[in-house]
Amino acid sequence: MHETTSGEPSCVQRIDAHEAQRVRWRNGLGWTREIHAEPGAGAEAWIWRLSIAEIEQTAAFSRFEGVERELMLLTGDGLTLHFEDGQVSDLQPSHARLRFSGERALRGEPAGPGVSALNLMWRPDRIEASTWHRPLVGTMVVFVDPGDCWLLHVLAGHARLVTGDTRLLERGDTVMLRALDGRCRYVLDGGGEVVLTRFQPVALSPIRSPDLQV
Repeated sequence: MHETTSGEPSCVQRIDAHEAQRVRWRNGLGWTREIHAEPGAGAEAWIWRLSIAEIEQTAAFSRFEGVERELMLLTGDGLTLHFEDGQVSDLQPSHARLRFSGERALRGEPAGPGVSALNLMWRPDRIEASTWHRPLVGTMVVFVDPGDCWLLHVLAGHARLVTGDTRLLERGDTVMLRALDGRCRYVLDGGGEVVLTRFQPVALSPIRSPDLQV
């Protein structure tokens, strides 16, 4: 194991909230702000993607064959998901979330204006995705193995990497953490709430407890 330093900038990628590109939904019925799309190969434009969906009115969601999704309510008074098969799920403040297959047909009904949701999508034949919603009070340590990628998205408050890029991360900012030739130890400090996602290639994803120390 080695500790990441500022001499390894390729291990850390910061994406500030204002850098997210606003693009149309695949079905053209809404807008999303794309935080990052991990490039795929061949016909796969990406193997995982993180964005913030803006749900301004009741509308059908885009369908994604061969993709898993997780939605987390970010802002607004709530979001009701009506699935074609009859399931109804309410995402209530604050930060309720739901994981489901991207192939399922559904429509989203916002409870008033200003509703947005963190939208995580990945191809389960390629990547295993695990997520944790955590308070950040003081120090958190994340261990990253080669081949893995961790995302930290700030939901509220602020955070700072103790090593590497030490600029303050504020609400809506995201940082990606990777390892090069050995296990990396990242130390974060701050106060607020964060959501963490670990992506592991399927062949390298044994079931184990998260490598977090809070």
